[in-house]
This record gives sequence, structure tokens and C-alpha cells, in this order.
Amino acid sequence: MTELSGGPSLPQERRVVTAIPGPKSQELLARKNAAVASGVGSVLPVFTVRAGGGVVEDVDGNSLIDFGSGIAVTSVGSSAEAVVRRASAQLADFTHTCFMVTPYEGYVEVCEELARLTPGDHAKKSALFNSGAEAVENAVKIARSYTKRQAVVVFDHGYHGRTNLTMALTAKNMPYKHGFGPFAPEVYRVPLAYPYRWLTGPENCAEEAAAQAIDMISKQIGAENVAAIIIEPILGEGGFIEPAKGFLPRIAEFAKTNGIVFVADEIQSGFCRTGQWFACEDEGIVPDLITTAKGIAGGLPLAAVTGRAEIMDAAHSGGLGGTYGGNPVACAAALGAIETMRELDLNAKAKHIEEVMKGRLAAMQEKYDIIGDLRGRGAMIAIELVKSGTKDPNPEATAAVAKACHSAGLLVLTCGTYGNVLRFLPPLVIGEDLLNEGLDVLESAFAEL
Repeated sequence: MTELSGGPSLPQERRVVTAIPGPKSQELLARKNAAVASGVGSVLPVFTVRAGGGVVEDVDGNSLIDFGSGIAVTSVGSSAEAVVRRASAQLADFTHTCFMVTPYEGYVEVCEELARLTPGDHAKKSALFNSGAEAVENAVKIARSYTKRQAVVVFDHGYHGRTNLTMALTAKNMPYKHGFGPFAPEVYRVPLAYPYRWLTGPENCAEEAAAQAIDMISKQIGAENVAAIIIEPILGEGGFIEPAKGFLPRIAEFAKTNGIVFVADEIQSGFCRTGQWFACEDEGIVPDLITTAKGIAGGLPLAAVTGRAEIMDAAHSGGLGGTYGGNPVACAAALGAIETMRELDLNAKAKHIEEVMKGRLAAMQEKYDIIGDLRGRGAMIAIELVKSGTKDPNPEATAAVAKACHSAGLLVLTCGTYGNVLRFLPPLVIGEDLLNEGLDVLESAFAEL
């Protein structure tokens, strides 16, 4: 397989020929505002016509460097050859039958790949769905069915989706939960080992946070009542927080000792994003269940719950499913995405992206004291912005830097409970020259503050 460059003859370059958004995008934005519900927002209202490799091209002819990957979805690029080839072939055969009516081989092949790729050598099974939130919700259903318990434990700063149950699991109120309650019951939140903001210092974070979380579960909920503990091995929307080393193994061991299903939510961190197939591999965590979506299918809607066969089989026949879950075209795309990840060794590419980005960002941190923390792994990197001389969150500077980047042709995303984190999720196939040019734009944005 040759190196991917994206859509048909798409130049891998930053090109700004109009104000951003340009006049054609502004016309389309007016149409969007008239026809699309206001609750559906856009980070940057430039309307895409082509995308691939490390760039997004808009209707006005601007070509933006992509540091977002559709929120970690297009890790293999927005038009990877194997994804397009396999999905196109499946489109020509049939678009849908519903796996629950007449099954097809592609669904089975994806489940076989997930059994091979996910951590652990135990017998595994999978069920396929449409979105990350749907996967998390079904993981809860499976865990409750298996344990015959109801309580679910999640963590500060976690994000797990926008359905009613997953809103309850999600920590951040605005914009995900505000005004949408009441939420599902039997959900309990405990402390996370957040090294940068742990009051007694990062060196104490893992031990103290784990002790607090375990004490709260034991005393306030009762471990015998907990069906599942759900955690992102690297938190996504919460701010790309890497839990302090030792925290995840301690929580996983507590779950195992108490018959609790340990669920790794790898929806944003999975599929080579962190330089490993899954982020939980970094500390040797073997989850009972793992939820995936985003990077699984090169941009087509697909999600999965994969786990120990005896747990996955706990739900009764007909208890799992959905009309579109494991759509044949999405399954074909997933097989193409996995093929691409293997053939291009995207784990190695993610590690190289980390090396380049962390080197450049560390130099910026030395220069600009509002960069309080630099963290992440692979091509899942973030900087947390604070007010000078403090650790007080600085969402205003974060928004200003993002706006300056957008105007100069670099697509970046923000996140974090306090709205003060810039997160970088470049496609794993981005060229190094383009990666460095994007970092040049980011540095210029800081210089303009």
C-alpha cells in the first residue's frame, strides 16, 4: 500500500485564500441556521468539499491543516484507499439487510478482528452499534445482566455520551447535560487521579485518588451493588487527562476482587491513536469490556462492545441490537481502516507524532507561562492553559488561541471541564512537514495574545 494523500489529487498544503469562514461558507451557514436545529453547533463553520491526509478543503478553496480528525474519527485520513475500496464494493452489493433479520459476513469479520486486537487472550465476543454513546449504554446493559446488580461507577471529568443514560455518566454539565434531566438513576461519580490538579502533588495522586475512590465505592455504594466501573484510560472531552500511573491498575484490581465489570471506554483513545491499539495497554490493563467507535471505521458510523465471552453472552437473545447496528457498509469500512492501520503501522506513526508535537509544545511551554500542562500520548496530545503565575483555568486565552489558529488555516479543538484545554488529534497519516507547519501556526497564535 502506498502512502495515503487523501481525496482525489488533494494537495497536502495549508492554503488561505479568503477570510475564514469565506463567503460561500457564510451563505451555507445562513442556510444551516434556517434549516438545522440550533442545538447542533459547529466548531468552525467552514463547509467541507474534500478532505484527506492532513487537510480539509472548504467551498471557498481554503485548505486547512487538520488537527481534529473529526474528533479522532478519521485517524486513517478522510478518504483512505482501503476504506473507500471496501465500502464502495459493499455499496454495490447491498446497503442493508439488518443483521438481526439476515446476517452477513462483514459483521462477523469485524467481531473477529476486535477479538484479535483488543487486550487479553481470553475468549471474546462483540456486539456492533452505531455510536460511542450507544456502545457505552449497551456495556452497562451487559454488565447489569451479567452481575444482576444496578449501580454504575464513573469518574470526575469523564465523558461517555449524549443519550439519557450516558449523560448521567458524563461529568460536564454545559453543554452536554444542562436542561436535559432528569437523568438515569444508580450512577455514582468518584475522584479521578488528575496529576496536574491533585492538591498534594502529582507524586501522591495515584495512591490517594485510588484510595478515595475505593473508599467512596465501598462506604457510599457498597461494592456488592456495583455492576460496572467505567473509565476512559485517557480522558477525552474532560481534557485529555492521563490518570496518574498506578491508578488504573488499582481500580481494575478492586473491580476484579469484588466481581465488578471493569469497562474501558476507548471510544476516543482506541485504534492506534495513542501509539498502541488501545490506551489501556500502556499499564497492562485487560478490561472485562471495552467500548470502541470513532477511529474504528474511517468516518462511517460504527461502534462496538467487546469483552469476555461469558459476560457478553449474559444478555438474553434479542436483548442487544438495533436496526442499523453493524451496517454492512460501515463494517466494510472498518475492515479497510484496520487494514490501513496495519499496513502503514499507524501505531509507529502516532508515536512519531507525539515525539514531534511534544518537542515543539515543550519549547512553547518554556516560552509562554500560560501553558500550565502538556500531556497525552501518541497523536492524542493536549495543553492546559492557565492564568499567568497560577493554575487558575484560562478559557479566554484558550478560545483566543483557537480562533487565531482557525483564521490562519489550522483546525484545532478545545475541551476540558473548565474549557481551558487545547487538544490535538491530527490524522495519523499527516505528513511531518504539515504537522510542523500546524505547530508554527499555533506558536504564532500564542505570540499574538
